[in-house]
Amino acid sequence: MFLGKRKKLEAENAQLREQLRDSDAAEPHMGIVNAVESSEIVRGHNLFDVFTGGTSAAGTVVNERTAMSVSAVYACVALVSGAISGLPLPLYERAATGRKRVDNNDVHWLLNNEPTPVFSAATFWEYAVSSILLGGDGLTEIKRNYRGDALGFVPHHFNRVEPIKKDNRLIYLIYPEEGDVYAADQDDMLHFPGVGFNGLRSLSPIRHAAKNAIGTAIAASEYNAEFFANGARPDFALTAAGKVDKEARENLLATWNQKHQGGGKRHIPAILSGGLDVKELTMSAQDSQLIDILRFQVVDIARAYGVPPHMIAETGESTTWGTGIEQLTIGFVKFALRPHLNRIQRELNRKLFRKSDLYLEFNVDGLMQGDSKAQAEYFAKALGGPGSQGWMAVDEVRRLQNLSPQGDEFAKVHKSGEKPNEKQPTQATDQQ
Repeated sequence: MFLGKRKKLEAENAQLREQLRDSDAAEPHMGIVNAVESSEIVRGHNLFDVFTGGTSAAGTVVNERTAMSVSAVYACVALVSGAISGLPLPLYERAATGRKRVDNNDVHWLLNNEPTPVFSAATFWEYAVSSILLGGDGLTEIKRNYRGDALGFVPHHFNRVEPIKKDNRLIYLIYPEEGDVYAADQDDMLHFPGVGFNGLRSLSPIRHAAKNAIGTAIAASEYNAEFFANGARPDFALTAAGKVDKEARENLLATWNQKHQGGGKRHIPAILSGGLDVKELTMSAQDSQLIDILRFQVVDIARAYGVPPHMIAETGESTTWGTGIEQLTIGFVKFALRPHLNRIQRELNRKLFRKSDLYLEFNVDGLMQGDSKAQAEYFAKALGGPGSQGWMAVDEVRRLQNLSPQGDEFAKVHKSGEKPNEKQPTQATDQQ
């Protein structure tokens, strides 16, 4: 069945390539832009927004490349993608008594170690999540053998993949950096959507929710750069009671710079004569407003990504998620990471383990852990400490702490107050 579908898709690939070559240049497909000179793509052209993302209200061009030059965007993307890329992704099998872990599986190894020979799983997940945060969608092609088993995963840039609907199915046109355009069936493409998925594409945070905030941040940053490149604002001014001609001003400035310019001369006291006086220049209202604008843009960008501002070093904003690091991290996992994890897990399971008892699920326990004291109290209760019914075995706790199992009694869950090497008395013993 899979082989027949593969041959059909190869035939459709050849047909699609012919159609793309003959397609009208007035409605170009993504990647087929050689019919339009780049010099013609200016503001007002129908391709201008495609390549630039359009302009913000501040007049700056906002796209994925320019957005990453804003430190708040970079911090949000690095924080979320880095947190998810470091999570274990164990494989489980549903059983009559619950579930059990499955470690000896090719898909599990690929997604946790090396999805493709080019890079590691951590880099792969960081790239996939970054694509969601910048372009709205993460797109990864599943490479399969003739039986349909997954052999590897190849991520594609979101601008090099164009999803189209055909016969009530999604076909993904892929425009590689080298080679011809080809198509992939929806079963062979992991499509991790973001917010606002419409069946083809999701909304890009860069081009929608945070567009004006990022544009304003870029404009403010450029203004600051030009401000300091042009000499910035002087810290003080020399004033005179009478009029000073041009030659006298130039001589005074040259003498002042010679005496006081340079790191080793900054604190040498100035000796003034001829009625000269020093007047300190304080920060203007405009400079103060610029600082407030930059601070607000950080908060606004963090809001678009669902990231608490304090986690990207904006400590001026308070949070209602708690006061300790543990509470703050738990809030971050629940409200910022969990929506992404849910969408990714469901896409993986429906494309890789359809109609199977196997499923993948991110393990966030490492992020939810508290300090050593809190962990010790939690594990004591989990193992059946005083006043608590045990629900974990010692070996399960050891596994969470990356320790080798001990087996035998340590692999069993014990009742409250019972030590692992103790056996509960039998009914006969009780009667005696």
